[in-house]
Amino acid sequence: MSQETDYTEDNIRSLDWKEHIRMRPGMYIGKLGDGSSPDDGIYILLKEVLDNSIDEYVMGAGKTIEVSIQGNKVIVRDYGRGIPLGKVVDVVSKMNTGGKYDSRAFKKSVGLNGVGTKAVNALSHFFRVESTRDNKSASAEFSQGNLTNQEVLDDTSRRKGTKVSFIPDEAIFKNYKYRNEYVEKMLKNYVYLNTGLTILFNGEKYYSENGLKDLLEENIKESDVTYPIIHLKGEDIEIALTHSKTQYSEEYHSFVNGQNTTQGGTHLAAYREALVKTIREFYGKNYDASDVRKSVVTAVAVKVMEPVFESQTKTKLGSTDMGGNLPTVRTFVNDFVKTQLDNFLHKNPETADKIQRKILQAERERKELSGIRKLAKDRAKKSNLHNKKLRDCRVHFGDIKNNRYLESTLFITEGDSASGSITKSRDVNTQAVFSLRGKPLNSYGMNKKIVYENEEFNLLQAALNIEESIEDLRYNNIVIATDADVDGMHIRLLLITFFLQFFPELIKEGHLYILQTPLFRVRNKKETIYCYSEQERRDAIEKLKPKPEITRFKGLGEISPDEFVNFIGESIRLDPIMLDKDMSIEALLEFYMGKNTPDRQEFIIDNLKVELDIVEEVHEN
Repeated sequence: MSQETDYTEDNIRSLDWKEHIRMRPGMYIGKLGDGSSPDDGIYILLKEVLDNSIDEYVMGAGKTIEVSIQGNKVIVRDYGRGIPLGKVVDVVSKMNTGGKYDSRAFKKSVGLNGVGTKAVNALSHFFRVESTRDNKSASAEFSQGNLTNQEVLDDTSRRKGTKVSFIPDEAIFKNYKYRNEYVEKMLKNYVYLNTGLTILFNGEKYYSENGLKDLLEENIKESDVTYPIIHLKGEDIEIALTHSKTQYSEEYHSFVNGQNTTQGGTHLAAYREALVKTIREFYGKNYDASDVRKSVVTAVAVKVMEPVFESQTKTKLGSTDMGGNLPTVRTFVNDFVKTQLDNFLHKNPETADKIQRKILQAERERKELSGIRKLAKDRAKKSNLHNKKLRDCRVHFGDIKNNRYLESTLFITEGDSASGSITKSRDVNTQAVFSLRGKPLNSYGMNKKIVYENEEFNLLQAALNIEESIEDLRYNNIVIATDADVDGMHIRLLLITFFLQFFPELIKEGHLYILQTPLFRVRNKKETIYCYSEQERRDAIEKLKPKPEITRFKGLGEISPDEFVNFIGESIRLDPIMLDKDMSIEALLEFYMGKNTPDRQEFIIDNLKVELDIVEEVHEN
């Protein structure tokens, strides 16, 4: 007979603000992570502090923001009005305290809920805020949300503004490090959306004169645009638009009040609809929506009064109206695109002609593919191969109401033994497994037809749900999990080629990773250490001396499910796949995956590294 637990007043407990944030950080900053993903918590902490400085600029106070990241310490300095000196402590440590509640002061601000800096404070091992105004200064220091020091200076020559310094708490963010590439992308987006603003990051200057036009130029090579970028601006809305010559998929960059809404929302849905409607009406043809939008590379930014987002991290707009006496988001966006894009096309017949030719080309390609698409879908249904290839999870990237949606991950593995180990040790809520049969095809130089003809590619595309648009992506993290041997490296290369060729925006948006797995296990009777490099192995041997047992892992299939859980859980190590902004995708694929050339042979010889006989080295130790 089971014993019932008493449920009394003693069971009810109230957490103070910092305890609640530290116990449930996901509610405030999304997932934690270690800095290998652009939506990891350490970047959200930086963003929350920056948003306040951006809001000062928007209000006309301070044209420069300085950002410094040295190791794990982050410093953000603006030259805005400065926090009112008597409220410096309250603003960063009392819930429901802030200037954003007075909508007269911050009508279209980014950080509206007064939670941001409190979350940064609570989740930091060290947090310092300093405000200067009217030749006076006040500062406060905290650790894990607890006030540790306070100072007031009655006379100072410092320039007015606010300076925030913090070190994320390693008790919460394990083994983290800031990656400059992600920080740079965030800062560039801020300057594109706030023309005239200067951001200095570790001494490097970021500035934009042409807003979203500059953003597109950063994301698409001049040689790849079908026609010059169309750039249209109105009050509370801005769009930039072109079509790629080589890219198959649609690529959208969307923003609300300066916030990068990576999951879109009502404004992006309205923009996609308006684009199709306007183009159909301009040409007087009922073109298929997918043909109009195929290969489009575009950006849209709107400003909304008191926006409603679908999560604390503000990645998806939920607002249906613009606020005040303004119309709905859908009507507002539709009216702007209908008027401005239609006017532009009438005034620029050469661009209009190129757009129409691009649409007709997309229509031809779609019709050529329609038969093979149907065949591929029928084949998949008949053999029910989805179940064999994909072991799905419960929470997906689109489930934005679930606070674990950012953790949704698909592991792409080779062979049955590796996929078996991952399947048995994974978190069934957020981790799915897709098993490859062997080496995938080299898809370089092939057209989209191969994605449907090749069973493996077709099923991978279906598992990811990206056939129509990246907006429907089912997993935030796509992780290639192959052995660290020559065959495993080759499979990685072939998969990266597939994504670059047909779905490059998955890489551009930071969804693709390589799973790091340990090379060695070093243990004694008391402790086990998994080592990912030679240096880690040496350190482990030193720590566990005199004579620890050393095991060399040759492949993922050799690692038991009981051990595998250590490598794909909290301490997972991922290497993000990033694109070099100075290298075109075409040139990259041509060099590495095209015909063998003397240049490539020379590159291989110059970069060939002879690995030491590790087994012998282990014995020597």
